[in-house]
Amino acid sequence: MDRTTETTASVRIEDITGQRERSLLQRLGQSQPLWVTVALILIVAVMSWLQPEAFPTADNFFNITRNFAFIGIMALGMTCVILTAGIDLSVGSIMGFAGVLTGLVLQASAIPVPLPGGESGVTAWMAVFLTTGGAWAVFRWWIGNTAAWIGALVSFLVAFVTAGLALQPDGVFWLALPPGTIWIVAVLAGLTTAVLVGAVNGLFVAYVGLPPFVVTLGMLAAARSLAIVLSQNRMIYDFGADAEIFYWLGGGQILGIANPVWVLVILALLFGFIFNFTAWGRYLYAIGGNENAARLTGVPVERTKFQAYLVSGLTAGIATVLSVSWAGSALNAMGQGYELRVIAATVIGGANLMGGEGGAYGAFIGAALIEVIRNSLLMAGVDANWQGTFVGVFIILAVLLQKVRGRARD
Repeated sequence: MDRTTETTASVRIEDITGQRERSLLQRLGQSQPLWVTVALILIVAVMSWLQPEAFPTADNFFNITRNFAFIGIMALGMTCVILTAGIDLSVGSIMGFAGVLTGLVLQASAIPVPLPGGESGVTAWMAVFLTTGGAWAVFRWWIGNTAAWIGALVSFLVAFVTAGLALQPDGVFWLALPPGTIWIVAVLAGLTTAVLVGAVNGLFVAYVGLPPFVVTLGMLAAARSLAIVLSQNRMIYDFGADAEIFYWLGGGQILGIANPVWVLVILALLFGFIFNFTAWGRYLYAIGGNENAARLTGVPVERTKFQAYLVSGLTAGIATVLSVSWAGSALNAMGQGYELRVIAATVIGGANLMGGEGGAYGAFIGAALIEVIRNSLLMAGVDANWQGTFVGVFIILAVLLQKVRGRARD
């Protein structure tokens, strides 16, 4: 084949596939997070001009950043799920369920609760090792060595507390952990609960093969119901001896910035690294792009999807602990409606509901835009009941923009 023939063939291939190398300017023009950032800057500029004495203040900045931090943290986990072409509608209910359990542990330190226990110390410590070993075996089979050790450690901590309760005297055993450690157990309880709910979602989606929408919708109802039952439909607010240190987790600040914002920034950087520079991040994109092709290339599809729902549960648990700490109370209605705001943040930030597209910065900036819009509407005197309308419109516009960008690439 001579040079003329080669040139003709290459031109024909280019014409058929439509693949051309894009310039940096073209890539930036098709970046949805960039346009969301531009929109955010414009809204901030307009509101600062319209409300110069209220909007561009340090107090308002503090409130906005703190409020969107909870949504942003959950949106990072949701991004993992959406990258695999899944969805997690249960994150709001996970927040209510895990929040109630966190509050109950703290309350138990203030109000002694009788708990049943065995009289044999040997039996108690056997429970510790059996629980730990069993958890390691199960997690090793499902999701690999790293998660196995994490699962075993959490199980050991839970079983250790249980054994300590069982070894108390007099046949009736009281939750009497020393001050300064109760908040740690409460945080572990909240995080573990959220991760376990995420594991149930992941099990049915990844290994049983049920549709994510159906599984997580069912979990939305189940977790909310459990939260109501456990709380007896009451507010939990008496956090006992460790209340002050627990309140600082979500209600404190460092350098004038709320603690949840620092957590969001650290997690956004961590997830950005994972998405861009790790094999697991590439697996998420590959599964969302073409699950069958990913499986044929050796990607552990089921395991990766399972892990994505675990991570979604974990980020919901982190947001829960911080939210309970900031509010100073736990309600079974915590997180109600948050699933819409979290999904909106990820989609507005560029995540594609069909999978294979999204990122940590998009989740961060999408959550920020939603909160700035909410804050701006309140300052403009718009009825708060209209917020859902604006969020819904922005979701539709974001999906429409994705479609336009897809056509431009094609």
